[in-house]
Amino acid sequence: MTTQNNEIFLKAESFLKVCYQELEMIEKLEDRLEEVKNEIQQSGTYYHTNDELTHGARMAWRNSNRCVGRLYWKTLKVIDARHLTDEDDIFKAMEHHIEYAFNNGRIRSTITVFRQKMPNEKEGPRILNQQLIHFAGHLEEDGSIIGDPAEVEYTKWCKQQGHVFENTPFDVLPHGIQWPGKEQKIKTCKLPKDIIIPITHPDYDWFNDLGLFWYAVPIISEMMLEIGGIFYTAAPFNGWYMGTEIGSRNFGDAHRYNMLPVIANKIGLDTKNDNSLWKDRAILELNRAVLHSFEKAGFPMSSHHESSEQFIQFEESEQRRGRDVTADWIWIAPPMSTSSLKVFHKYYDNTIVTPNYFYQDAVIGKPKPVLSYDCPFHRKSLEH
Repeated sequence: MTTQNNEIFLKAESFLKVCYQELEMIEKLEDRLEEVKNEIQQSGTYYHTNDELTHGARMAWRNSNRCVGRLYWKTLKVIDARHLTDEDDIFKAMEHHIEYAFNNGRIRSTITVFRQKMPNEKEGPRILNQQLIHFAGHLEEDGSIIGDPAEVEYTKWCKQQGHVFENTPFDVLPHGIQWPGKEQKIKTCKLPKDIIIPITHPDYDWFNDLGLFWYAVPIISEMMLEIGGIFYTAAPFNGWYMGTEIGSRNFGDAHRYNMLPVIANKIGLDTKNDNSLWKDRAILELNRAVLHSFEKAGFPMSSHHESSEQFIQFEESEQRRGRDVTADWIWIAPPMSTSSLKVFHKYYDNTIVTPNYFYQDAVIGKPKPVLSYDCPFHRKSLEH
């Protein structure tokens, strides 16, 4: 066995030992390891069974250091799309993921796994979108941006491919794919009814005139799933939103929709004096609006308080099972009311373990992503 093949087998062996132990299939492990070793010797890779793929994707969620919503990792629905090669079928699978995950508002945590990167490929299959639903960013001649600044480069590329936008702040981006040996393709995506939610406020009528919208489910599509040395470079996945991801980050960040000055001015706050805490008040009202709007639409979401408590439950559950919990504190501690939450006062080991989800170099001319504004795995309750 070559050095490279041996490295793959060692990663496979490490994963399979844990997987088969947790699935209570340990009696099948020895034979399975022999099969995998033979596959790797013959082809330089191996293929996961459905059980391995499903549990591996769930383990990757469990190991996601930046996710505060890991309590429900076992509920992840895994759609095996590894057999698809036709572009139309791939686009349909992406649309199916949106519809299945949205589920008329009863959102299901879901991952669709397309075929793995092969040993002889420089690049594996790729979905070009950051998320399966995201809003365009239109760069104007004067340097201003209409929409989401995070999507300026992808929006520019879509226009070069002939896609026509309405040039509003909330134009939904089309889907783009790049499969090995094939040209990049683009297609307008069909969205389920009511998945785009108007953002209103429980007290301020003027808030409605801001014309804000957001979508009900974050489906991350630019990351790679790694299981036992196998790289799934196209594997969109989702969970549930936590309110601050939209209110504090997507709407509140100065390099995104930058709504804090707008909200503060509407309320009548002194934005020239930071000691007036105008940013804090504006963030609060933005987050109230997001939670109110999702509840009004019939799609309850977690607040940062609820999600933080769920993470503590996740820690306790993992400890009872003898598993260490790794986490990135900067991401686990929400961007609002942080010191009032239990997670603020704790230390976490940020060691990365696999299976896991990893960022990839961008295909379209934008910089390699450093931050994902939406952690995809949040849930309000088991019943929702």
